[in-house]
Amino acid sequence: MLNLLSFQSSVLGTTGQIALLLALLFVLVGLWLAVLGGLKSDPRATEGARRSVWAVFGFTTIAVLVLEVALLRDDFSVRYVAEHSMRVSPLWVKITTLWAALEGSILLWAWILSLYAFVLSLVLRRDALRPWALGAMFVSLLFFLGVVGSIASPFTPLAQIPADGAGPNPALQNHWMMAVHPVLLYLGFVGLSVPFAYAVAALITGRLSEHWITITRRWTLVAWMFL
Repeated sequence: MLNLLSFQSSVLGTTGQIALLLALLFVLVGLWLAVLGGLKSDPRATEGARRSVWAVFGFTTIAVLVLEVALLRDDFSVRYVAEHSMRVSPLWVKITTLWAALEGSILLWAWILSLYAFVLSLVLRRDALRPWALGAMFVSLLFFLGVVGSIASPFTPLAQIPADGAGPNPALQNHWMMAVHPVLLYLGFVGLSVPFAYAVAALITGRLSEHWITITRRWTLVAWMFL
């Protein structure tokens, strides 16, 4: 029975890590296609970059769900779960443990960034800013997914599985607002990546009129609303 549980746990951690690596792969593909679409004015390359965003969002979502499952199942073969969760924690605390420490927080940040990129890909205008705005979003995703997929992976396995975990940050257990406050901050901070991406696109293309400001007005207001 212990061997079976150990095997299932290792599969869970491996699935999360593979999802992160696949997300990172599509970030690289999408970035290359976005730059190609911008330099060559190739709509097919730009469309490929847009669709790559969907894959990045999908695989990052899988990684988040896998880590949540590991937390809810008390899977202490995953280092992040062992160091920041424990069996007696209430359900809502286990859920919020996703952002209780560095690795999980970066994963949440990367997921929200991929969510904004996904929504952006659905409403992008077909103009000269389009490929470069996508490219700027991919650069941001490259950093965060690169970090969480390598040196700060929440799916690092443990050779010796403890009977119980160390528990989450005590601050996360003292008030229910700790479950809401970090998420709202992330939605606000990460939401400003879209205006930033368009600002970069405007600088690259030399289109420094108010066009990009008009496009990003609602994005900016939404981000400020969360903040």
